[in-house]
Amino acid sequence: MARTIQSLERAAAMLRLLAGGERRLGLSDVASALGLAKGTAHGILRTLQQEGFVEQDPVSGRYQLGAELLRLGNSYLDVHELRARALVWADDLARSSGESVHLGVLHQQGVLIVHHVFRPDDSRQVLEVGAMQPLHSTALGKVLCAYDPVAHAEMVDADREAFTPHTVTDLPGLEGVLDLVRARGWAADVEETWAGVASVAAPIHDRRRMPVGAVGITGAVERVCEGGELRPRLVAAVRDCARAVSRDLGAGRF
Repeated sequence: MARTIQSLERAAAMLRLLAGGERRLGLSDVASALGLAKGTAHGILRTLQQEGFVEQDPVSGRYQLGAELLRLGNSYLDVHELRARALVWADDLARSSGESVHLGVLHQQGVLIVHHVFRPDDSRQVLEVGAMQPLHSTALGKVLCAYDPVAHAEMVDADREAFTPHTVTDLPGLEGVLDLVRARGWAADVEETWAGVASVAAPIHDRRRMPVGAVGITGAVERVCEGGELRPRLVAAVRDCARAVSRDLGAGRF
């Protein structure tokens, strides 16, 4: 059996205690309930407080759960709902486009793939759910950077690698690309991340009109492009899919 990390077990037990007990608990209450020395309990509480998982009342000195836990919980719920709402539409997009479909969300300084529909043929493919893609060069990443200020800030701070000769890495050049994305409502990646591969993606919004993710197709350049340009029917299909998922999330017509 794999060994566990005692300090993490104690921190988890502490969070469960604060979640299930009284609204606020003192240091002695926490230490006694978990069978810990006060010094040990205080060290864990201080670490959790620094990370935003626990807050301390300045008057009473008692502890309660912090706002960071709520943010993480909402993030999980948002991604879960996004994926659930997108399942049928992503399947339809794969069938109509003949290409693989990816659903991505911002995670740290990249795009986390939370749903992947295989290209509807008999070719050998690898499931990419859980994979990370760069923000600055992929169609999904450009969409997030264009519409989400947090993603944009992450892209600015990240190390922007030149994956191919077509990758744009300088900030002024990328800002011009993102202006174009906002103007037309979709983003492209033609051999900017992988040689011979092209992608197109569009933003998904929630009921607050906030960008919560992006959906796109990926395939060989010769299938996705024609005459050096993305095929208009594929762009339209991706945008229709993004609008449909957005409507299901309560964004209304746009």
